[in-house]
Amino acid sequence: MSKARPTEYRPCVGIMLVNRDGKIFAGKRIDHREASGALGDFWQMPQGGVDKGEDLQIAAFRELAEETGVTQDHSSVIGVTKEPIRYDLPEGLLGKLWKGKYCGQEQIWYLMRFSGSDADVDLEAHDPPEFCEWKWVDPDAIVDLIVPFKKHVYKAVLDEFGALI
Repeated sequence: MSKARPTEYRPCVGIMLVNRDGKIFAGKRIDHREASGALGDFWQMPQGGVDKGEDLQIAAFRELAEETGVTQDHSSVIGVTKEPIRYDLPEGLLGKLWKGKYCGQEQIWYLMRFSGSDADVDLEAHDPPEFCEWKWVDPDAIVDLIVPFKKHVYKAVLDEFGALI
């Protein structure tokens, strides 16, 4: 008997961190594999799950610090998506992430301005680290870096935050 497909979305926050030049932080995940299992050369903006009862903005700052080492001392919120944005996991990843409980994620995105220097980014701030590399990218290039099943999310975030970047 096969297990039923999950229908619940994992609560999540995403962070579009932009520097003074209007470029967006992108990190290359250490553990990323495509649905096929092959290693992919995909990058993403910081994101992560929200703990039960956790304030969303607090979760966003926590995730940013865990994944990039960037603290509130070097970042400030300048925008928040009006509505959550969902994505579904591809069939090859269903049941393999988040203990098989979720079919995808429902994300609230925060646009944050980075006021520090590149030296304030520390990918090893959290153990284990999530990213093995990072770079600043132009807004028009960020969608091309992400896994295909999340592209619509990044397009929606860019549409909403574009004027503020």
